[in-house]
Amino acid sequence: MAKKIILALVILILAIVFGIIFLGNNTVDVYIDGENVSVETHTFSDIDRNGLNSEICDYTINVMNDTVSNATTLKSGIENICKQYGLDNVEVNVDSSLGPNQIPVIVYVDGTSMLPTLQDGQTVLFNKTHDIHVGDIVVADSDEYGGIIKRVEQIDGNNVHLVSDNKQVSYEYIDGVLYEVKGITTWVDISDINGVVIAY
Repeated sequence: MAKKIILALVILILAIVFGIIFLGNNTVDVYIDGENVSVETHTFSDIDRNGLNSEICDYTINVMNDTVSNATTLKSGIENICKQYGLDNVEVNVDSSLGPNQIPVIVYVDGTSMLPTLQDGQTVLFNKTHDIHVGDIVVADSDEYGGIIKRVEQIDGNNVHLVSDNKQVSYEYIDGVLYEVKGITTWVDISDINGVVIAY
C-alpha cells in the first residue's frame, strides 16, 4: 500500500513539474520553401489552432511579397496575431530551405531582357534581403516598370542602378511607327529591392 502511495505521489510531482515547464511554453514553427508556408503551433491553451495557423500562413505570404519586410518583421507580426488569439510570450521559429531566419521566394522570369542568364518562363529563387552587391541579380519593384529581375550595376547610397543582361537592340514597327526595343536600365531605391537571386 505504501508503495502505491509513493508511486502516486511521484506521478503527481512529475505531472506538476511537467506542467510548470511546458504549460507556459507557446511556440510557433514556420517553414518556408519559397512557394509554400507551413505552420505548427504548440500550446496547451484552448484556442482555434486551425484559424491561428491559417492567419499566420496568410500573413507570411504577404511578408514574402512585401519589399520592406524581413524575418524580424515576420516574427513580430506573428507574435501580434498570436496575442489576438490569447497567446502571450510566444517563441516564433522561422526556418526555410535556406536555413533559419531566411525568407526564400520563388518567382518566374517574364521576358527576354535577362538573356542569356535567365530564360523567359524560368523559375528563380531569391532570398529576401537588402544586403546587395554590384553584380548581384535582384528582384525589385520599379515605379516605372513594375516587378523586375535585373542585375545591380551601381550602388550610390540608397540608390541602386539596375540593368538587363540582354544588350541586344532591335527595332519593331507597331502601327506604322518604328520603336527601338532594348533591355531596361533604371534606378530604384534600396527599399524597392525584394531580394537577391540565389538559384536559377
